[in-house]
Amino acid sequence: MRSKLLLVLIIFINSILFGQKRDPRTVALVGATTTIADGIYAVGYNPALIAYQKEKPFMLQLGGLDFGMKNNYLSIATLNALNGDTLEQDEKSFILNRLDNNGGLRFDLDGHLAIPFLNFSMGNMVLSSNMNYLSTYALPSGLVRLILEGNANNPNIDMTFGLEVMGVNEFGFSFAVPFESYAVGLTVKYLQGLFYMGLDPDSSKADFITTPKAVYGSGTYYLRQGFGGSGYGIDVGLVTKEFNRLRFGASIINASASIGWNKPSILKDALKEYPLKWGGERLSDSVAVLYTYKIDSLRADNLSSGNLFTSSSQIVKNLDENGKVKKFNITYPSIFRIGGSYRGDEVLISSDISTGFENRFFSSARWKWAIAAELYRFDNLPLRLGFSWEGMDRTEFGMGAGFHGGPVMIDVGFSFKSGMWIHTMKGLNFSLGFTMTSFKGRDNKSDDTSSGPSPVPETSLPDNQKQ
Repeated sequence: MRSKLLLVLIIFINSILFGQKRDPRTVALVGATTTIADGIYAVGYNPALIAYQKEKPFMLQLGGLDFGMKNNYLSIATLNALNGDTLEQDEKSFILNRLDNNGGLRFDLDGHLAIPFLNFSMGNMVLSSNMNYLSTYALPSGLVRLILEGNANNPNIDMTFGLEVMGVNEFGFSFAVPFESYAVGLTVKYLQGLFYMGLDPDSSKADFITTPKAVYGSGTYYLRQGFGGSGYGIDVGLVTKEFNRLRFGASIINASASIGWNKPSILKDALKEYPLKWGGERLSDSVAVLYTYKIDSLRADNLSSGNLFTSSSQIVKNLDENGKVKKFNITYPSIFRIGGSYRGDEVLISSDISTGFENRFFSSARWKWAIAAELYRFDNLPLRLGFSWEGMDRTEFGMGAGFHGGPVMIDVGFSFKSGMWIHTMKGLNFSLGFTMTSFKGRDNKSDDTSSGPSPVPETSLPDNQKQ
C-alpha cells in the first residue's frame, strides 16, 4: 500500500509542471497525426497540412494545459513485485541489464503551455507561440547494482548521475504551398531559451571502487547553467492530397535546431538580474557550480573515523583563456515522421512511424509505430483511441474526446506511458485545450473532395478535346 501511495504522490507532484508541442487530439491518438493534424496543431507535426486549411475558417487557441511524466522502470506492478520479496540472481540480472541498456533509472518530465491568443491560423499561414518545460533526471545503474549485489562482485561501479533541465519559448511562422497532387510546408522557429541547468557529461564523473584492502570512491560534478539563450530551428513537411480517401506524408521536426547560451539576449536586458541561485548565492554567466566528494579508504579498522566522507560545493569561474565567458550550445532534439491515413464516412484511421536521433528530453532514438482511430458517429463529439509500440517495454495507450459546437472546440486527451493499465503504466500524458473558430465550425470529415490529382483546366486542352 505504501508503494502505491508513493507512486501516486510522485505522479501528483510532477503533474503540476508544464514538452514537445502537443495537443489533446495528438495525445489521444498517441502522436499518429503526420497526415491528419488540423490548423494550428499541424505545427510541430507536419506544416505541409496547412496547405489544406485554405478553405477552412480561422483557428485561434484560447488556452490549455499539457503535461507528461515517465520513467523507464517503476510502476505500481513492479513496486508490488519488489515489495518484501527476496530477489533471485536472475531477477537482479534482469533489472540491472534493463537499466544498463537505458542509461540508468531515468525520470523525464515535460510540459507544454500554449500562450493564449498567440496561436492563430488563417488560410495557409500559422503564427504560433509555445512555452516548453523539459527535464531529465537519471540515477546511475551502478547505484542500483550496489544496492542489489553489493560491491564484492563489482570492483568498479560507475556512480555518475544525470541532470538536464531547460525552459524554452518557441515562436514560429508556418506556411504551406499546395501543388497539383501534393503540398510542402515549412515552419521557421525562433527558440528563446528561458533557463538551462545541466551536468556537463565531459566534466562530470563519479565511481565507487573496491580493492582487496579497502573501498574508496570520488566524484566530480560540473553543473553549468544559462539564462536567456537563443537559437533557430525549422520544420519541413510533405503531404499528398487525398486519393481514394488515402493520404501520405512525411516531415522532419526541429531540423538543425540548437540554442546558444551565455550570449547577449533580449531576456537578459529586460530582467537585468540573473534569477538562478545556488546555496543562497546568485549565479551569473561567468560562473559554474563544481561539486566534489571523496570516500577515503573505507576499511574495517577506521569505520569510526569522522573523515571518511568529505564533500564540497563551490562556485567557479566559467571563463576561457582570454577571460571571456564560455559559450555553449544545446541541441534541440529532432524527430523524423512518416505516415498515412484513411478517411471513411464515420471513421478516420491514421498510422505513423517516427524516430528521434538521440535519447534526450522528448526524443528517443528507437523507432516508434503508432496507429489510431477517430470516430465521427456522433455529431460534434469526436471520439479517439490510439496505440503505439516502441519495443516490448515501451507501449502507449491513448484515449480522448472533443466537443465541437459552432465556434467552440474543447478537447481532452489522456495516455498511459509504457503500459496499458493504471497499475502497469510508467508515466502519463494529459492534455486539455480550448480553441475558437468561426460560427460555422470546421468540417473535419473531408479536407478536399478530389479523388486524385487536380483536373487540367479546360483552356489548356487541345481544341479537339474541348466540349
